[in-house]
Amino acid sequence: MELTEEEKEMLEGKQGNAVKKSMEILVALGEIFGAKRLIPVKSVQISGVSYDNLGDAGLEFLEEMAKDGKVVVKTTLNPAGMDMENWEVLGIPKEFADKQKMVIKAFEKMGVETTCTCTPYFIGNKPGFGDHIAWGESSAVTYSNSVLGARTNKEGGPSSIASALTGRTPEYGYHLDENRKPKVLVEVEAELKNPSEFGALGKILGEKLEGRVPLINGIRKASTDDLKSLSASIVTFGGAPLFHIEGITPEKHERPEETIKVLRDDIEKAINDMNDGIEDVDFIFLGCPHCSLEELEKIAGLLKGKKVKKELWIGVARPVKKLADEKGFSKTIEDSGAKFACDTCHVVAPLKGRFKTIATNSAKGVFYGRGRNDFKTFFGSLDKCIDMAVR
Repeated sequence: MELTEEEKEMLEGKQGNAVKKSMEILVALGEIFGAKRLIPVKSVQISGVSYDNLGDAGLEFLEEMAKDGKVVVKTTLNPAGMDMENWEVLGIPKEFADKQKMVIKAFEKMGVETTCTCTPYFIGNKPGFGDHIAWGESSAVTYSNSVLGARTNKEGGPSSIASALTGRTPEYGYHLDENRKPKVLVEVEAELKNPSEFGALGKILGEKLEGRVPLINGIRKASTDDLKSLSASIVTFGGAPLFHIEGITPEKHERPEETIKVLRDDIEKAINDMNDGIEDVDFIFLGCPHCSLEELEKIAGLLKGKKVKKELWIGVARPVKKLADEKGFSKTIEDSGAKFACDTCHVVAPLKGRFKTIATNSAKGVFYGRGRNDFKTFFGSLDKCIDMAVR
């Protein structure tokens, strides 16, 4: 791999130990994937933030990098394992909380914006078309590649930190034009009614396409929340972290020859596959990926004047929650007995054994609810999940 003089100095340790380690990570990654060079990145989103995933070994690595490492580009964090302010209200043990605070402190020392969200594009980390970035969380990676037209691979925790401290990433994968071209045309012959149905489409495509990039035709309109849901599910269920939708997403490509069709029956089957036939649940989680302000407005409208009878958590970036505070949505939601879970979500929080069943409108949430926490699942629209919470 060809390095500039500055990059060679970084690798030799002339800019400190953390930068040296970062360059070793990036060069090794580049050599594995055949990158010819490193390229500058405009922003970073770091995955591997929850202490539930990191453990003591991960915390030790972060503290070592924080001794002399400072980020050189805009850098935000993926969700932590708890709400950083109201962890006690959500039943997080103090021992876990103390470790999680140490993780965030290490990132803070490096100059990272400790926002803790899987939707950084809602809070100011929003790359432009064609920007090269180094993001880690799968749904954010897919959204930035597909909806925003930025360019990133799905980075792991160490490689995203390395990019933040050096401002560089290896040029391979979805940074290159040839890897962004669609390989399969998907004809959607069903009207998708809400984000959960877009999530069901993502499940279908993730399982069918075996990592090939699709060009999707037949979707006449899609909201930000619809695209957020599709981004989360397609990659979770095995798909590429990139899709194109004719007339909606920004990149223009020729239609591939191979075609598959998705019918209403396919959508219904995917929805049924994510339901375990349960009539009642003990936990409802909304906001995987984190809720938009528009979703919080809808949740407030559905909960107005009602009381929840189950544990209902709403995952959201703290800056978005503050906007909801100003508009009065938060008070309506909290008056119902529902709880905000800022900074975190059920995928990365230490919840195994606390609940047996979950209702969610997130296909990704179903996948991880089953896989990480052994939950029985109810999958449906936001409206249906709220109904489960109040009945």
